[in-house]
Amino acid sequence: MLILERIIHQIDPDKWPEVMIMEAEFDQVEKPFGFTEKKRFRTLIAEDGVNTLVIERNWPSMAALEAAYDKASADPGWQAIGMKWSTVIKDTRYELFLVLQ
Repeated sequence: MLILERIIHQIDPDKWPEVMIMEAEFDQVEKPFGFTEKKRFRTLIAEDGVNTLVIERNWPSMAALEAAYDKASADPGWQAIGMKWSTVIKDTRYELFLVLQ
């Protein structure tokens, strides 16, 4: 059962450089926890507006997604980066999809 995870962040317009630095930090911290590769998108035209960062990951299963987040949420480095997000993010929405074959 393949899962598509989508995270939609509304970004403070002046904070894009900081966002991309933090995303690179997340990439490094998440590697040992089994996170799958991210695809990142910035909207050009969308309901959510132009200051929107969309992150997508494909997971082999819900169990793999849950295991990676369980490990990351217990890590002080991951927690520290997450705390910095509150300074650049206006809103966040999470979506999970079952990938149909």
